[in-house]
Parts: sequence; structure tokens; C-alpha cells
Amino acid sequence: MQTPRIDLDTRESSAWGGLLRTHAALVRELDRELDLAHGLPLHEYEVLLLLARAPEGRLRMSDLAERVLLSQSGLTRLVDRLERASLVERVRCDEDRRGLFALITDSGRARFAAARVTHLEGVRRLFLSRVRPEQLDALSLVWDAVLDDTSC
Repeated sequence: MQTPRIDLDTRESSAWGGLLRTHAALVRELDRELDLAHGLPLHEYEVLLLLARAPEGRLRMSDLAERVLLSQSGLTRLVDRLERASLVERVRCDEDRRGLFALITDSGRARFAAARVTHLEGVRRLFLSRVRPEQLDALSLVWDAVLDDTSC
């Protein structure tokens, strides 16, 4: 019986470490730019993005928590901040009186639209402009392969 490998080889370590370092650096810089320009950290921008794209501009709090990969309590605190800034409001669910939706407000849509320009400029400058089209195609195939297993 063969003993399982424990360590990553050089190629594996380079690929995995590169993904982690790149993600951390890009998220850190995109977050900094959004916060400086709009007072909107990246995780708050992400919530506004999801709500802006949702039917009727709203999502159940539990669905929103899953999509932004936060605990229910973490999302509650984030939505509290967005609600205090009048960017989001909570509304009761008609079908389930205990359920709540997060609903993007007109002010939230306006703030998101302004921040979106900054965010997409940052994505293009920091990432897309540094990668050739064929490399983007290859990355898309990699992400599809990794996420093909629904357990991820």
C-alpha cells in the first residue's frame, strides 16, 4: 500500500500559493480603493451588487448570507451598517412572517452605481490588463474545472 503524499511538489505549491497571494493582494487593493473613493468596503459593495442584480432588488437574509459566505450573525451586522447608511432596508417576507429580506434602496443603487465604476476600473487595471486573452480563457477553464464539483 502506497503512503499518501503529504507535501505539495514545487508546481503544486507555486500554483496554490500564487492563487492565495494573488487573491489576497487584489482583494486588499480593491477594498482600499472602494473604501477611499466611496466609503464602501468590498464586502459591502458585494452585498449591494447581489441585491442590485436580484429580482425586485431583494434577497432573503439567509440566501444573502450563503452567497457572500458570511455567518448569519456576520451578515446581520453588515446589513445593520448598510441600513444605518440608508443603502439597504429590511422588509418582512409575506409568505413567512418570521423571514426577512434585504432590499436595496434608491440611495443604495446610486452608491453601488458610482462604486461599480471604481471597482471595474480596478479589476481591469490590477488584473485583466496584466493577463493575455488566451490566459483569461485558460483561467476560466481552470475555475470551471475546480468548481465543477458542487462540494466546493
